Amino acid sequence: MKASNDEVHMLVLETDEPHPETRDRKGSFGDIFHNLFNEAGHTHDPPLKITTSMHYVVDDPANNHHGHVPKLSDIPVSTRAILLTGSMYDAHSSEPWVLQLLDLLTQLWQSRPAMKFSGVCFGHQLLSRMLGARVEPHPSGKWELAHTAMELAPVGRKLFRTDKPRLALHQMHQDQVTSVPTPERSAGLLSPDQKVHVWASSGHTEVQGLYMRERLFTSQGHLGFDEEMVRRQIDMRVESGGIGDAKAAEEGKEAAHLKHDGLVVAAAIVRFFHGDDVDVE
Repeated sequence: MKASNDEVHMLVLETDEPHPETRDRKGSFGDIFHNLFNEAGHTHDPPLKITTSMHYVVDDPANNHHGHVPKLSDIPVSTRAILLTGSMYDAHSSEPWVLQLLDLLTQLWQSRPAMKFSGVCFGHQLLSRMLGARVEPHPSGKWELAHTAMELAPVGRKLFRTDKPRLALHQMHQDQVTSVPTPERSAGLLSPDQKVHVWASSGHTEVQGLYMRERLFTSQGHLGFDEEMVRRQIDMRVESGGIGDAKAAEEGKEAAHLKHDGLVVAAAIVRFFHGDDVDVE
């Protein structure tokens, strides 16, 4: 592998906080993504250095969240890569901070044509909503939990540079994207010639991730979750009443130790941020 001074700088908008024990061990969600993407950058040829700015955006004092959504002018024009984390909040909600974040992302999309957008779980759903897709709970009320195999579409195999028919990620969601953004539904954010691809599907969720060349790369599955995080996240949702199916919760925790492909997906997003996959369509 050749040495390289190449660098990718990304802004991580943190839309939640980890469990306190996870934070003590691994830091904030921004720290978790920074460390994962740095590891992915080392696998790039030549290696890429990842630098990260982080901003906590959840403004919900009633639940002890005291972040704020930045203004467009707060984000340097030099920022070309932005990533939204997962969250226990609903991406289809009317929470004031969620609507403010949606407005910021819309302004960035319209005014920064060179910016590349990525999002995980909540982030995937909110970016899809911005582009006119539907985001709603699974009709059965079931959750998709822990280690999940996903069937790759042809564009997914190109993005991940694999001949394998499927990859696996940890999942932690009931809500899902149920339609694919189109120019007609995007309120002018997509031009008629822009195509949005679904890169993978599962039995629970048809839209496991979206890809637009040089613009958008999202994932419903969690790239940076490990076994301990999965178990804690399931327990938190059981305790809050979000997950009411005790059997599904236990099955998810039992699958939490299985090897997943978070690093593979992170490496593909790093290539996307760096501009390596301009020929993927």
